[in-house]
Amino acid sequence: MMELHISRNARDFYQFDQTLFATNGNIIFANFQAARAFAQKMNHRKDLLHHPEQAVHAGQINGVGLIDEIMHVIIDRYQQQKKTDFLDNALKWINEKISSQAIDLTLYQFLEEFPPIEVYRGNISLTDYLQQSAINKDGIPRSNQTVVLEDLIVLWLANTNPAFSRFQELFDDSKIKNSTEYQQIINSVHEFLETQPHFGPDNQNLLDMLHTPAVVAPKSISGQLEYIRTKWGYLLGDYLLRLLNSLDLIREEEKIIFPGSGPSLIPEFSGLELELERFSQDKDWMPNLVLMAKNAFVWLDQLSKKYQREIRRLDEIPDEELDRLANWGFTGLWLIGLWERSPASKRIKQLRGNIDAVASAYSLFDYQINHELGGELSLQNLQQRAWQRGIRLASDMVPNHMGIDSQWVIEHPEWFISLDYSPFPSYSF
Repeated sequence: MMELHISRNARDFYQFDQTLFATNGNIIFANFQAARAFAQKMNHRKDLLHHPEQAVHAGQINGVGLIDEIMHVIIDRYQQQKKTDFLDNALKWINEKISSQAIDLTLYQFLEEFPPIEVYRGNISLTDYLQQSAINKDGIPRSNQTVVLEDLIVLWLANTNPAFSRFQELFDDSKIKNSTEYQQIINSVHEFLETQPHFGPDNQNLLDMLHTPAVVAPKSISGQLEYIRTKWGYLLGDYLLRLLNSLDLIREEEKIIFPGSGPSLIPEFSGLELELERFSQDKDWMPNLVLMAKNAFVWLDQLSKKYQREIRRLDEIPDEELDRLANWGFTGLWLIGLWERSPASKRIKQLRGNIDAVASAYSLFDYQINHELGGELSLQNLQQRAWQRGIRLASDMVPNHMGIDSQWVIEHPEWFISLDYSPFPSYSF
C-alpha cells in the first residue's frame, strides 16, 4: 500500500472515496487500480478538452505516493539501525529553540489542513488527538506529536520536490508556511540531525539524504525512483519489488503510441553503448544458421496434397522433404503450433458460430507435443532424421498463452494474475 498526504481542501473538491484514507489521513494506493481510480477522480474535475496537458496519469501519482511512503520507511530504518528515537529527541530539541505555543500552533495547523480520518469526520478534536498515542507496527506506543512531526517533515520534502509540483494542489503547504513556524521547525530538525549519526550510502544528515532524490532528478518521478532503487535498494526490503513495478507502470504509460500519420519519432539509443546484452552463449553453428519456419498442421496438409496420401504425424513427413530443405541450404526447421491445444478454446469458437473452428496455437492445454501430431515419440523420430541431414529443430513458447482449461491454470493458479481489472492500465486488448 502507498500513502500520500492529501489536504482537506483537495478531499472536499475531488470527493475522493474515504475508504482510500488511512487513519492518519494519508491516501492509500493498495494497488495500481486504486491509483488509476484516484487519477480518474481528478481528471473528471479538469477541463481536459481544452487543457489536455493537465491530465493526471496513474503511474505518476502512484510514483509520488510510493516516494512519499519510502520517506517514512527510511526514517523508520534510520531509527532502527541507529537505535534512536530521533523524532522524540528532535521534538525536545525544537522545544529549546522555539516556543511550545508556536510548535503547538504549527502542529494544529498541519492537522487542520491534513486531518487524520477521525478528525476529518469530526469524531475527535485536534487537542485530544495530539494528546493521544499511536501504536507503531512494532507494538510500541508513540505520541501523536512525533507522528505529526514526521508527517510534517515528509510534507516539506514533497513541497520542495520539483517533480511533485504538478500535484501540489493535493499537498500544498503554503498556508502552514505563511502562518506558523513550520519552516523554522524544519530548520531545527536539520540542525538537530547534524548532531546525530549520519545515514545512507553517502553518510549524510538524514534530512539531506531524504531530499537527495529531488536534487538528483528534480524533474522526473521515474528518475527519482531509479535513484532510490540504485542507491537505497539495500534499505527497502519488500519495497524494492513495488518500486520496480511502479517504474514499469510509468514506462507503460509513456510508451510510444502511433496515432496516425505525422512526423516520425526517431528512437534515441545514445548512452547505451556499454549496456551488456543478455544473449544465450554463442555457439559455433549460430552464425551459419539458415532457418525455415513451418506451421506444423498447415505443412502436413500441404504435404498430404503434394504426395496424395494422408500425412498427419511428424514421423510421417517424407525423407524427400527433409532432403529438399537440406539441398536448399536450410540448417534449421522452426515448427510452429506443436503444443497440445485447449479443447475449451475450440468449443468456445464453435459455440460462437464457427462449427469448423479449431483451438488457437496460442491457447494451450499443456506444453506437450500435440497428440494429433504423434506426440513426443513422433517428434523424436523427425528430429533424428532431420539431424542426419544437418537440420536442427526449433520451437517457441510463451508461458502465459494458456486456455481457460489448461493444466497450469487448474493446477497452478498462483502462477497467473487473477483480477477483475487490468493491472496495467495502459495495456489494450
